[in-house]
Amino acid sequence: MYQEYKGCVNKMKQNEYIKFMTEQLVTYMDKPKEERKKTKNNKEQNGFSNRWLGLFPFTIKLLLKK
Repeated sequence: MYQEYKGCVNKMKQNEYIKFMTEQLVTYMDKPKEERKKTKNNKEQNGFSNRWLGLFPFTIKLLLKK
């Protein structure tokens, strides 16, 4: 009986995840192409060092700017 209940919970989590992903996809597809490009360009502007090396290079940059 516990396994049946556990399976039900997993299915509910899967359904919620699928619902979330479809909502995200629909909102993405509803945006105009220019707006999607702007958000993509903003993501690309985040530096290589921040993405691959974490907060350490970011803190050094902040300290050097002061």
